[in-house]
Amino acid sequence: MSFHPQGARIGVLVTEPVGLLDYLAPEDGVLDGQLVLCPLGPRRVIGAVWGKGEGGFDAAKLRPVIRTLEAEPLSDELRDFLTRAAEYTLTPLPQMLRMALRAPDLEKPPAERQVIARAGPPPERMTEAREAVLRVLDDHGGAGFAPAELAQLAGVGSSVVKGLVAAGTLVQHSAPKDAPYPRLDPDLPGKPLAPDQQAAAEALRATIATGSYGTTLLRGVTGSGKTEVYLEAVAACLKQGRQVLVLLPEIALSVEFLDRVEARFGARPAEWHSGISRSERRRVWHMAGQGEVQLVVGARSALFLPFRDLGLIVVDEEHDSSYKQEDVVYYSARDMAVLRAAGASAQVILASATPSLESWVNAASGKYARLDLRARYGEAELPDMAAIDLRAEDMPGGRWISPTLAGAVEARLARGEQSLLFLNRRGYAPVTICRACGEQIACQQCDARMVEHRFQNRLVCHQCGESRPIPTECPSCKVEGRLAPIGPGVERLAEEVESRFPDAKAAILSSDLFGSARALKETIAAISQGDSDIIIGTQIVAKGHNFPRLTLVGVIDADLGLQGADLRAAERSFQLMRQVAGRAGRLPGERPGLALLQTHQPEHPVIRAILAGDDEGFWNAEAAQRQAAGMPPFGRLAGIILSHPDPGILSNFARELASRAAPLREAGAELYGPAPAPISRIRGRHRVRMLIRAPRQAPVQRAIADWLAQLKPPTNLRLSVDIDPQSFL
Repeated sequence: MSFHPQGARIGVLVTEPVGLLDYLAPEDGVLDGQLVLCPLGPRRVIGAVWGKGEGGFDAAKLRPVIRTLEAEPLSDELRDFLTRAAEYTLTPLPQMLRMALRAPDLEKPPAERQVIARAGPPPERMTEAREAVLRVLDDHGGAGFAPAELAQLAGVGSSVVKGLVAAGTLVQHSAPKDAPYPRLDPDLPGKPLAPDQQAAAEALRATIATGSYGTTLLRGVTGSGKTEVYLEAVAACLKQGRQVLVLLPEIALSVEFLDRVEARFGARPAEWHSGISRSERRRVWHMAGQGEVQLVVGARSALFLPFRDLGLIVVDEEHDSSYKQEDVVYYSARDMAVLRAAGASAQVILASATPSLESWVNAASGKYARLDLRARYGEAELPDMAAIDLRAEDMPGGRWISPTLAGAVEARLARGEQSLLFLNRRGYAPVTICRACGEQIACQQCDARMVEHRFQNRLVCHQCGESRPIPTECPSCKVEGRLAPIGPGVERLAEEVESRFPDAKAAILSSDLFGSARALKETIAAISQGDSDIIIGTQIVAKGHNFPRLTLVGVIDADLGLQGADLRAAERSFQLMRQVAGRAGRLPGERPGLALLQTHQPEHPVIRAILAGDDEGFWNAEAAQRQAAGMPPFGRLAGIILSHPDPGILSNFARELASRAAPLREAGAELYGPAPAPISRIRGRHRVRMLIRAPRQAPVQRAIADWLAQLKPPTNLRLSVDIDPQSFL
């Protein structure tokens, strides 16, 4: 980091869309990466010092920055990562800086809180409760807890802490609110590992010891103990004094994972996701920059935290589509993890039972190392799998659980075991139709059908979130009593479960039915403890949960997602059904679990591959098809999404832009479109898409930048670039 003395011309990158601006360094000077408060017109904005000023502007007219902020400067590594990420995703650099400054009140000085510390000798009258309080303080270095927090950790009432303060044993004083996190102990023993786990852990520890960049695909069947293996790599990194980031695809997974970390290292790590408080978000951000948090468990945005010395990034369930952000800044957290680790000389572990084809190909080519765990941990066995041919089942109208599946559920109920019925459709029914006029109730803001959510008595658009009460009459023909739900969602499936298994206790796991992350976590914890007999769930149940009594998985509609033009349809269906099926059969020492797939296409290649357990065969066939078509990961794709309230203005601009595609052709790329997006209107804005396909090594980003620079978009037109798109809606 370079130092810039008072009055020096400095370049400051602000979070507003104006690029790099020149200012004068303040009285005490600044370092590169230092956060500063700057004047911008009549406003004050936050920026980061980005080196020397560019010049070309009269120095006499430059304004000094107002002041530096009380935060660690952004490291050279982080600023380089933001620059490279912006170039790769074609995102304006100020927007990327905003991703790195997503903590509240950065411009304010550190707040304070009341904490308890050891002050004097033990009290004359010692009790078990007092001993518990002093033991907690001694285990954590003697200080750092708020009174209520200390009482909770010790399992005592607040009066015990107050009594120790009154006795002079403890003292209460003010301390910064952004306090360091309790230290993790990497020397504590982990769980005993099976031979294949031990070999994988040794290999990962060896990569950590290099202190350099590398990526490893850790592939293991569900229940094989991947978490325990990569926690050994976490321990090795902590022993080096470096920081660790573990990415999870779902907030609900964090509770069980945090418990496992605490059991392994003696303290809980920091969390970073939308469910934490503003004060905790600020604390994590500051402690990451000061090196006072060793391990952060977070969602994809945790990649942009200002770590002081990041040594390891773990991407758990690396195949999960939620790692792709498709709003404002389009990026894949899996790919950005690799990019950041390369600049930080850190290791990456991509963990999954069903890896993405991109990671599988990178491992096959030698770009990534690969470790395999082929057996379940302990005595648990992989589930048996079979298809239920719905063409041969006696299925009355309005029923979705076949007689064969119903019989399997009844057998589990008789044995006191759990069953999971999986249907990847939220709500009660995906379509509501008027049987008088045939109208399908659509969203007024989008080109999408509204989904009935009967538990909430509302129709909801899953594209824009628009909702309204379920009507009693058709909005089109005004006839009452003729609206009918078409098709099942998990709520409708729950009705059937209640009717067919009246004595069973059922629980629905669907993200839209929980008002908070805490409520969802509590429900999952209750299910894990055996609180429910039948679990009805969407794809949220596929994401790493451990339900020990679950021995049967029934996939209600295995055909859902197999069809369509999405090039990843087969891959995603394979991953989802394999993950869901893997929830079954975790009772050690008992018979294997059973996964039943209801399908009208038992001969479909994806269904056959799942039943045969032929993962390698599926990936080989899928890779061959993609390679023959020049599709990712053997070719490059980029999506261009245009939107505007006026379809005429949108269409004219899109056609004009397409007519100037020479820079793309010169780079060897092909342009397809413009064409209306599959969902052609969202929130009142009409949408057009274009698709760019190019060879793997083509300079796509530079060609797209040159192409787009030729035209200035009309007012109110939004243009987004999605490099390596995952969705084509």
